[in-house]
Amino acid sequence: MIDKSELDRAFDERFAPEIKAKLQAARVAVAGLGGLGSNIAVMLARSGIGHLKLVDFDKVDVTNLNRQMYGIPHLGRFKTDAIRDILADINPYLDIETVCETVTQQNAAAIFKEWPIVCEAFDRPENKAMLVRTLLAECPQTIVVSGVGMAGYGDANDIRTTHPMRRLYVCGDGQTEAGGMTGLMAPRVAVCAGHQANQVIQLILQ
Repeated sequence: MIDKSELDRAFDERFAPEIKAKLQAARVAVAGLGGLGSNIAVMLARSGIGHLKLVDFDKVDVTNLNRQMYGIPHLGRFKTDAIRDILADINPYLDIETVCETVTQQNAAAIFKEWPIVCEAFDRPENKAMLVRTLLAECPQTIVVSGVGMAGYGDANDIRTTHPMRRLYVCGDGQTEAGGMTGLMAPRVAVCAGHQANQVIQLILQ
């Protein structure tokens, strides 16, 4: 086990004290721990975010291994448990809350209302739309950072961050879905996740 002071010293060598303080105090939730969400969670943990709420109902499946942060030892485990272990290997001193249940229109506000920033990282378009719509309507203090359009192997430069509404940021190319033979590949999924994590850090440090 590495001592917390060692991690702090490594961070202090690269960032000003005020940046460290803001990141450590920040509270960010991630809704969905698949290709987007598992990558976002790892990026935020590595960036010094102090408090994370991680929400998913699913278990790790072999089809997840091509783009998600999990490995073969995680197969069959709930993603909330697996990602907690992965993050503990990065920083065992993080404050992590996990919720292993399906997010619905009925429970979304209750799950996320205390969290100022929520990363939407669901797979299905209808679930993405439901969460964004519900949080914007029922959680007036919450900013949503959503991911839409990162499938396939097209130009990664097409993935960008837009700000269509005051409390909504959208990352992706806005059009490429995973239907047919397009598929989901690690590079573009990770690029989109990087946009989301980067937008979160910008919001925290602005």
